[in-house]
Amino acid sequence: MDPQEHPRLDAATVSAVQDLLRAATAADGAEPLSEQFLMHLRPDAPADGVAHLVVSGDDGAVAGYAQVDGTYAELAVHPGARRRGIGGALVAAVEKVTADPHVWAHGDLDAAKGLAAGRGYSRDRVLWQMRRTGAAGPLPALTVPDGVTIRAFEPGRDDDEFLRVNNAAFDWHPEQGGWTGAELAAREAEDWFDPAGFLLAVDGGGTLLGYHWTKVHPATGDERALGEVYVLGVDPAAHGRGLGTVLTLAGLHHLHDRGLDTVLLYVEADNAPAVAVYERLGFAVHAADVNYAR
Repeated sequence: MDPQEHPRLDAATVSAVQDLLRAATAADGAEPLSEQFLMHLRPDAPADGVAHLVVSGDDGAVAGYAQVDGTYAELAVHPGARRRGIGGALVAAVEKVTADPHVWAHGDLDAAKGLAAGRGYSRDRVLWQMRRTGAAGPLPALTVPDGVTIRAFEPGRDDDEFLRVNNAAFDWHPEQGGWTGAELAAREAEDWFDPAGFLLAVDGGGTLLGYHWTKVHPATGDERALGEVYVLGVDPAAHGRGLGTVLTLAGLHHLHDRGLDTVLLYVEADNAPAVAVYERLGFAVHAADVNYAR
């Protein structure tokens, strides 16, 4: 029952953890780990600042898993091993790794609410997944302001400018802010990365004003392919020019031209200006992820 801490997992344990994640996703309708945490399961992922906590069942399979990255944690319990105290044991182990734990619960499930309340946690952040479907109607026309050009990202050429604008736009954000070339390179190495869908707004001198990085989720057995507003950022020095809406529309038109009628995005629930922009463009709340803290 006691979780065992590992700085890195061997291939067999990673495979067992992935089996657990698939089972939890099928049972809950929500993936228990976000992209950054999934990337830490890869054999070439850096181990610094990351802890893996594993609970093995009597049959040797992984019954529970938690990962801690800095002060943030995510966890999952196999559906067949629930109501045995494994979730509580994982949270207790997380608290030994970091003195200021922030635990993400994807899907805002009742079981997570109960576990959080039982250990004295309360809702700290709420991340909405919003979706726009074909039922929202035709996209508004894209009008690019004078002196601004929308073009595709060019790896190697645009890296430094992207990092400058990203880190200025998200200096407040615990996951998206403070990126280095390592975070960018890791995503450029992903199978889904497509520079044609990484749209930049530049001025006449070539200075980056903002960007809209889109992503495509391939079709699965029960869901058609989806587009995603992966990240959208505007240089604070370029605020007030309507570039957020322009870039959003540019990305939506790009995804629509690829035949993707449904587009998802994630936004902080308390980011009223961003939520208002997305609602005007036909997005509605589809699901919620909750971060719990003490």
